[in-house]
Amino acid sequence: MFALELFSRYGFTGALRWLHVLFGIAWIGLLYYFNFVQVPSFAQLSPAARNEAIQKLASRALWWFRWAAVGTAVFGILITGATEDYYQDFFKRPTGVSIFLGMIIALVMLTNVWMFIWPNQKIVIANATNVLAGQEPDPAAAAAGRRGLLPSRQNTLFSVSMLWFMVGTSHFYNGGDFAGEVSGGKVAAFLVIALVIVAVLEANALGYLGGTGPGQLRWPYESVRNVIISAFVLWAVLWLLSELLLQP
Repeated sequence: MFALELFSRYGFTGALRWLHVLFGIAWIGLLYYFNFVQVPSFAQLSPAARNEAIQKLASRALWWFRWAAVGTAVFGILITGATEDYYQDFFKRPTGVSIFLGMIIALVMLTNVWMFIWPNQKIVIANATNVLAGQEPDPAAAAAGRRGLLPSRQNTLFSVSMLWFMVGTSHFYNGGDFAGEVSGGKVAAFLVIALVIVAVLEANALGYLGGTGPGQLRWPYESVRNVIISAFVLWAVLWLLSELLLQP
């Protein structure tokens, strides 16, 4: 009944927005669970208990995690196709620039899930399963776990800014000081600076700036406290940049 009411009241795009938000909650909720709850908790378990938890708990959570990420992206992209004149003046108004940056960050996060987090976690899960079966541990598992952890922490760092700009399209960059069109030069400057920052952070998390081992460049990822601080620093920088460049 609720689905029928949703279609009759808001139409097809309304249903897509609802599903986009629903899948997004599942994706980001599981991302926060992994980083704020699971990783610190698993570090305190005995090796045997940790392997069993990885096999029975983490593998199941990762299934929901990666497909929630896909659902979020798919329904988000469908919204842009189903909404009339969605891209009209897309890069002329703060709302369009805001959603564009949020979309790019979200797609980087999706790439991290499927190309870096999940492939490395498969190695960790396979190792846990083999050890529980009495086989020798895989010496590559520890390094794979580290390579999966860093982009996961980077996604957590990105999520604060991503959610700000996605939500900001309707609430923070629509009307008031942000009403009207923005010059192409301001839009280009904002997007270039923002995307360079995003690219540098992503390169760091993937080990292109000095590897994946501990070091000053990996400070943002080494603890829950560090990643939260870094997430809000990034948000503050991008928000201030938007205040300077996205006002007509």
